[in-house]
Amino acid sequence: MKKSINHIYLIIILAVLSSVAPMAIDTYIPSIPKIALDFEVSIEKIELTLSIFLIGFSIGQIFGGALSDRIGRKKSSLIGLIGFSFFSFIIIFSSNIYELWIYRFFEAFFGGLVVVNSNAIVRDMFHGKEAAKIFSLIGTVRSLAPLIAPAIGSFIIHFYSWKAVFIFLGLYALLVAFFIQKDLKETFTYTKQNILESYKIVFKNTMALKAMLVLAVCFSGFFILIAKSSFIYIEYFNISTDYFPFFFGLNFLILIIMIRVNVYLLNSFTQLELIKYSILIQIIAGVLLMLLSNTISLITTMILIATYMSMMAFIFGNCVALAMESFSKNAGVASSVIGVLQFGLGAIISSIALVFHSNSFLPIGASISFISLIAFFIIRSYKIK
Repeated sequence: MKKSINHIYLIIILAVLSSVAPMAIDTYIPSIPKIALDFEVSIEKIELTLSIFLIGFSIGQIFGGALSDRIGRKKSSLIGLIGFSFFSFIIIFSSNIYELWIYRFFEAFFGGLVVVNSNAIVRDMFHGKEAAKIFSLIGTVRSLAPLIAPAIGSFIIHFYSWKAVFIFLGLYALLVAFFIQKDLKETFTYTKQNILESYKIVFKNTMALKAMLVLAVCFSGFFILIAKSSFIYIEYFNISTDYFPFFFGLNFLILIIMIRVNVYLLNSFTQLELIKYSILIQIIAGVLLMLLSNTISLITTMILIATYMSMMAFIFGNCVALAMESFSKNAGVASSVIGVLQFGLGAIISSIALVFHSNSFLPIGASISFISLIAFFIIRSYKIK
């Protein structure tokens, strides 16, 4: 077992590698109202591209896990990054909403090939609480992406068309590919194993699946708040798109702080205890947002959303560590199952929740509190072996 302090550069590389999805989502969010105007469609149809992205991202991870265990973490990362870059550039030629949906799907698919490798590399090298700390440290660096991405997106659309956002994403992926090719060493050891058998092994592990499901369910609540952030701040509270990144970014600034708190608390608490406590806090925040939905102020909204989202600091790293612990020979496949459940289930649940749009926060509060309640009942039945 290697200590995390000796792997600062590795943590940065893996965080940047796994930031493809946050960058692709959060850089894009400030431009949603302008894209809706450009295509002459309702904002809900543009918000739907976020769910389409998650679906493509999930399907990409199904293939990405098998590819990672077959040809290696480095090669599969490079294939995904190049494909992601290509379709990011293609998106700028979209002539209607349907082409945007299709190109966005394939952009996400190649992003899915990329993201599974970060978790797999950590599992190749670390175990137990040390792995949980590494996942949390990667999360700290990765959280900078959604913190700065909306600011980048707002800056771009202030001076240029929304299409420039996708030019930026294409160049970003190529830059990441350069550093992966240059500095990332291969960590996986090839073992002859049938891909279907690998997936069967993962799905037969009940406790690992429970940890994966909790992560997926909690992420769907997290994603609902991300998808509705432009409505909450820009439309409901009339915040300028220039200032939107400050309000949106506050959530991720607090998330980063909580990730550091999680690393510290792992010295005194188990991963399971931290997950349970954080979900209970999410339930409380969701219920308050629901009860105060018609009279809520901007400050109260910011506090409740930041509270809910920051609890993912205790859920993500700990759930992934619990889920990955049992899979030394098929970490790529296990990572892909985590991703498929996280983003696929997240897309389905968030899409259903987004349908119930209104001019108040009642549907948002009701959705996220109900989602967290489901997650709590799942994690209650988890037993550490």
